[in-house]
Amino acid sequence: MPSKNMLPKGQRRRTVKHEYRATRGVEEVLPPPVPVLDVDFDDDAEDHIHAFTADPAAANLRLDQYLAQAIPDISRARVQLLIENEQVRVDGHPAKPKHKLHGGEHIEIEGAPHPPPLHAVAEDIPLDILHEDKYLAVINKPASMMVHAGAGSTDDARNRGTLVNALLHHFNHLSEVGGDLRPGIVHRLDKQTSGIILVAKDDSTHRKLGDMFSQRQVAKTYLALVHGNLTKDNITVNLPIARDLVRRTRMTTRRADGRSAVSHVKVLERVQSPYGAFTLVEVRIETGRTHQIRVHMQSLGHPVVGDTLYGSPHLIPGLDHELNLDRNFLHAAHLSFTHPQTHKAMDIDAPLPPELKSFLAAIRAASGQD
Repeated sequence: MPSKNMLPKGQRRRTVKHEYRATRGVEEVLPPPVPVLDVDFDDDAEDHIHAFTADPAAANLRLDQYLAQAIPDISRARVQLLIENEQVRVDGHPAKPKHKLHGGEHIEIEGAPHPPPLHAVAEDIPLDILHEDKYLAVINKPASMMVHAGAGSTDDARNRGTLVNALLHHFNHLSEVGGDLRPGIVHRLDKQTSGIILVAKDDSTHRKLGDMFSQRQVAKTYLALVHGNLTKDNITVNLPIARDLVRRTRMTTRRADGRSAVSHVKVLERVQSPYGAFTLVEVRIETGRTHQIRVHMQSLGHPVVGDTLYGSPHLIPGLDHELNLDRNFLHAAHLSFTHPQTHKAMDIDAPLPPELKSFLAAIRAASGQD
């Protein structure tokens, strides 16, 4: 069957060289980029309304295309969810995702994008409980466990095997501030990051802990093994973080409109091994942005070992064999805060998990340091 790009029958011997030559050296005229809007859904109340005028660059774009480009910190799927829930109005009327814009329209977005609510269910999953009282608990989360359910194809896929499922089995009461999907969850860790996470058992404790996190009254310290040799013993990274506009699963420090983020890096040990140079660091963070330590270390040219999303190799070649780590070498090792109800000073440590100890021992042994 002839290709739709073929010339019509009878003209297939006609040369197109002159047409090519006419366009050679002529730059393609691209549409102007869509300016990024200052819209932040993270801390908004449900009834908050963002109102703005569509930029002239929105002309001929679908509504969902324009919003996904203008608000890059949320996915296009979430944009479509906002539109489908009639949370987006164009010139005062709900619009469809494929609504064509001309530029200059008045657009309103009410509330934040939320997937259909799921009700987390209890599962008998073992937990490493570092501290528990009637107000809160401190959990040592393993790597590969998600904190709470995320977007997925089915309810079962989205709502099984998470920390929340385990919490519901182990505790009679959890705070309801985070809603049915995130009971008790005050802050989060990445799926492949292990270590300390705080859980609130009642709403009052949850709100007080939330205020303490926002006011930077909770000291969070992580241990990380990174590639390469950090030349300075102490480094403070103060680079804003935003979502990568090309690879949406990543964050980046290269956008001027990112949110402020501060990480203090202290070198604990340098290892020169047949597998390359490594540096064991302690990282204290003042803020809690998505992937903060991972993206800050990548910005220094020293990605976290095992973090293939930010440049670490899948396999680390050596003289005799290869090393592999199926997770990020990043562990939330210490948490220090004042108990929001008893006002007691809390200092809690979580030891490195066995797989990280073994990996560190392997490169130390290969280097002759062990």
